Amino acid sequence: MAWISKYIRFALVAMVMATISGCKVSYSFNGASINYDETKTIQIAEFPIRSSYVWGPMGPMFNNQLKDQFANHTKLEQVKRNGDLKLEGEIVRYEQRNKAVSAEGYSAMTELTMTVNVRFTNNKRHEQDFEQQFSASQSYETTQSLNSVQEELVTQMVKDLCDQIFNKAVANW
Repeated sequence: MAWISKYIRFALVAMVMATISGCKVSYSFNGASINYDETKTIQIAEFPIRSSYVWGPMGPMFNNQLKDQFANHTKLEQVKRNGDLKLEGEIVRYEQRNKAVSAEGYSAMTELTMTVNVRFTNNKRHEQDFEQQFSASQSYETTQSLNSVQEELVTQMVKDLCDQIFNKAVANW
């Protein structure tokens, strides 16, 4: 009796997989919706830092994570020029501000924010082009120095920003 339920589960999984593989638009668990028959390449430019306040490693961290995001979650080939899709922009803001005040009137929490301006061009479907700013923030206790938490906070913000950009550019939900 148990073998029948295993057989049915196997048959259902096989039917779902056959249905999905037969579609022209690829839907994956990461949310990407790309017609790989039409769109094969992506050009991701280096995003320079245009912010007045800078932490040196954040530029390379962001650029590498953005490229990795598309390499790991799509079948698009990354090219230097003439991509079917094109991402470019700049890191425009990196700042900290007081977020909470203690009972004594001193800053208790500080918020670190990173903002990226993105220009996306879909050379196959220009109606999907956009220019938009994306922001991510992380907070830390003011008793900690920024130097001691900066790498971890920037890593989290970069991941959040790259997720936002990826979803806007290729999720199309």
